[in-house]
Amino acid sequence: ITFEKLGVDQLFIDEAHNFKNLGLITKMTRVAGVPTISSQKAEDLYLKIRYLLKKNDYKHGVVFATGTPISNTIAELYVMQKYLMYDRLEEVGFDTFDAWASTFGEVVSSIEINPTGTGYRSNQRFAKFNNVPELMKLFREVADIITADMIDLPKPKLQDGKITIVKAPMNPELKDYVQSLIDRAEKIHNGSVDPKLDNMLCVVNDGKKAALDPRLVGINVDYPDSKINICIDNVYSEWVEGMPEKLTQIIFCDLGTPKKQNRNKTTSEFLDNTSFNVYEDIKKKLIKKGIPDRQIAFIHDADTAQKKNKLFQQFREGKIRILIGSTGKMGEGCNIQDRLVAMHELDCPWRPSDVEQREGRILRVGNMNPVVRVYRYCTKGTFDNYSWQTVETKAKFIA
Repeated sequence: ITFEKLGVDQLFIDEAHNFKNLGLITKMTRVAGVPTISSQKAEDLYLKIRYLLKKNDYKHGVVFATGTPISNTIAELYVMQKYLMYDRLEEVGFDTFDAWASTFGEVVSSIEINPTGTGYRSNQRFAKFNNVPELMKLFREVADIITADMIDLPKPKLQDGKITIVKAPMNPELKDYVQSLIDRAEKIHNGSVDPKLDNMLCVVNDGKKAALDPRLVGINVDYPDSKINICIDNVYSEWVEGMPEKLTQIIFCDLGTPKKQNRNKTTSEFLDNTSFNVYEDIKKKLIKKGIPDRQIAFIHDADTAQKKNKLFQQFREGKIRILIGSTGKMGEGCNIQDRLVAMHELDCPWRPSDVEQREGRILRVGNMNPVVRVYRYCTKGTFDNYSWQTVETKAKFIA
């Protein structure tokens, strides 16, 4: 049966930002902030929307809902308009991306921290809006925008009104490794390496791993003032302080997630395990400090909807008090705020919307704590600096 024969009248798309990778035809191929990838699910949705809107004389047929209409790049606003008002874009002459971009966007040159986090570089980025009143007037023909300030719901406040930045020093072994990343990046930049053997994505990934914990890249050192160990001390002190009210905490970490074969072990088996991954290292150290095993959970253990609901229920009741997970599994759709007093971010996600989703777990209506803390951990002189700066640059133009 073809889609047309199903008799669909209307599509309601929740979390519509998941369909942002609609292919763009553009001459701006070498500019950061202009996505060149295309996903099949976005193309598929676009064709269905064009069919439904045409069938309904472009008056109705689709509703998008999202908290983050622009999750990563300025071009996503064009994509949203292309989905919802392509006929109107054609009418005003903005049906091609380059025509839209030349009117409403601007390529800016800026000095940024380089990917290895050790120096600076000049970069061209499509990261500024022009003619904003006209753009918003056009967008509001299809968009009903409600911001958090307009609703003014009773949400908890951050302690001292800001995120707590925790800086870990760089150890000597890590310094040598970062230098090797710089050498690799220079060779790639000069074109003396086959992209199949090494490329900037590999360098970036290794840089992120090393900044999180050197053991992820084969450097077997564990300094007491490493990012993870500082986080563990903070988690423990928050745990002790929140004991009377069974207050809870979440730790976000997108790298070094637990392996399947290591899950569901007894505590003694767990503590004896020698192969390294970040989640288990954190859990071992928290158990050694005196936190009961049963009060620590990995989101990855809840691999079905039923298990997830049970885990969230126990977390809301304070039976489980520390939950460790990744942005993908513990971001949107997790209502676990009831007793949340602290959130720890061990690594930087790729998109500003991911940061927003993370913070949305704790700065949320229904949290019994009027004041909460968000800890953000960085290792000095590493890829962390570049990651957070890139996300901040994107977040600024979106705001």
